[in-house]
Amino acid sequence: MSSQSKALSKDQRFWDRLAAKYANNPISDEAAYQTKLEITRRHFSPEMEVLEFGCGTGMTAVSHAPFVKHIHATDLSGEMLEIARGRAVEAKVENISFERVGFDDIEAAPERYAAVLGLSILHLLEDRDAAIARVYALVKPGGVFISSTACLGEKLWFFGLIAPIGRFFGLFPMLRIFTAAQLVKSLQQAGFEIEHQWRPDKAVAVFIVARKPAN
Repeated sequence: MSSQSKALSKDQRFWDRLAAKYANNPISDEAAYQTKLEITRRHFSPEMEVLEFGCGTGMTAVSHAPFVKHIHATDLSGEMLEIARGRAVEAKVENISFERVGFDDIEAAPERYAAVLGLSILHLLEDRDAAIARVYALVKPGGVFISSTACLGEKLWFFGLIAPIGRFFGLFPMLRIFTAAQLVKSLQQAGFEIEHQWRPDKAVAVFIVARKPAN
């Protein structure tokens, strides 16, 4: 098994263990979550194909499904996806396809999606620049990449010292520490234009709508 495969397997086990607890935890800032849903839906239309990678237990995908044609929702964790499928069934949502797959292994044609969602995931990836570049390739010209990302570099920079130790012992998943400014730079260097950026007071997560220029 390659070192990358081992890392993915470790993260998969971490999130599988956490799935039930994660699903039962209340949203920490319901008002902010609803604001993000509302802003995201301004960029939706009924004919749109959407990708959400790192979909977790599917709450956001199920919430957005009535506003688009189809959502391809992916995650590494099979346990998370089982909960997500149950939520879709309970909500009688039938236009989501769930797939257990790492982001790098998603099979999709270039410029397939009108929108890509990466929510609470970019800081959990080994290489955010590579991930953002792949998102850019998957988004149609004029489409959007909508993300919400824990940017810990301003206030919780010390996590960069303890995160590798915690991951070695299975206490943390992969965790990258960077600032909101560094994230914006990564998006712009990939070719995206920042259309909307918002961070609630005292929050570490930065919500960004980035658009791929139309041809």
